[in-house]
Amino acid sequence: MKRRVAITGIGLVSPHGDAPDAVFAALLGGRSAITRWEQGDIAPAVVARAPFDAARWFSRLQLAGVDRVSQFAVAAAELARSDAGIDALDETSGVYLGTGMGGAAAMEEAYRSQYASGRVPPLTIPAFMPNAAAAHIAMRARLHGPVLTYSIACASAAVALAEAAKAIACGEIDCALAGGSEALLQPNVLRAWQAMQTLAAPASDDPSRSCRPFSADRTGLVLGEGAAVLLLESYDAATARGARIYAEFAGSGMSCDATHLTKPDAAGQVRALRAALRASGLAPADVGYCNAHGTATRIGDPVECDALGQVWREALPGLAVSSTKSMHGHLLGAAGALEAAITVLALHRRAVPPNMHCDQPDPGCKVALVLETGCAAPQLQAAISNSFAFGGTNAVLAFRRAS
Repeated sequence: MKRRVAITGIGLVSPHGDAPDAVFAALLGGRSAITRWEQGDIAPAVVARAPFDAARWFSRLQLAGVDRVSQFAVAAAELARSDAGIDALDETSGVYLGTGMGGAAAMEEAYRSQYASGRVPPLTIPAFMPNAAAAHIAMRARLHGPVLTYSIACASAAVALAEAAKAIACGEIDCALAGGSEALLQPNVLRAWQAMQTLAAPASDDPSRSCRPFSADRTGLVLGEGAAVLLLESYDAATARGARIYAEFAGSGMSCDATHLTKPDAAGQVRALRAALRASGLAPADVGYCNAHGTATRIGDPVECDALGQVWREALPGLAVSSTKSMHGHLLGAAGALEAAITVLALHRRAVPPNMHCDQPDPGCKVALVLETGCAAPQLQAAISNSFAFGGTNAVLAFRRAS
């Protein structure tokens, strides 16, 4: 018999800060953390930076060879453990972490140094390697269980959370730190995304309004940075120790489009949505909120709405939908974790954050968008979070309100 899985800790390093209640309040109030990019000679762009002081978590000596992506991850993991009220994790606990690009700052510095002096910093590889962030969490917490890294573009963190929950449900481990980290706001990374022509044009009147998911005038996504880690544990164990339980991890669904590297496919998303409902034992009418993938691209948004419509059918009007990327940007490999945390907080608080800057919804996006700030949801019992990645991997996480 599979065990229930509880979420008892939330650790954030986000564009809105690191306190879960304050972050959720900012989102509920519709506050955007998106600002204009001010570094170097790059074409006009907007990003969502995370305020972060590495000195709070590392000594100067410890920072040698530790990329910003790993710094974020360690901080978020420590915050999640503390938030769960656990002084020290059992050494058999696991770490399941997603990242899309790994140590982007380390690679940027390596190329810069090579061109300037012909030398590359000696710690470039351990700083850049994608599994460094998870390894640093394990070393800091002295964990000897499974320490795994998932790199699946925008689905990385969602898959990491799903795999951690399965390991706990099956009894392989009792506790896990799971989520994602991304720190890719580097000049050449930004240039690469600009070359794809997928980034939002800065709004001339107010840069914070540049990301407009599901809006008729949307122009693209906004890159963000940060980390989010959830502490997952056996529901029975959490109850026995009197832990505060934010929500139950009800199930997940995954699929692959297997059609195109960058163009989403509704059929693939439908498969993931239905798989998540089956795994969680939820019917469409049971789910009251969807934190959508909603990147604000011309192609992606209507495809996601189409998929939701195919699965929810007559229950679609009862599914409140919003993309919080409109306020915190797209964290790529960490997006699924930050958005999962927000979805869990929505269940816990029974309030759903808005889909901001959507003054004129796209007629092709026929879903019940949350267009009002501070939207109470007193009947909310279950919610989902969507992550649909380049490469065609789709991941849907389902959560149930704690009972």
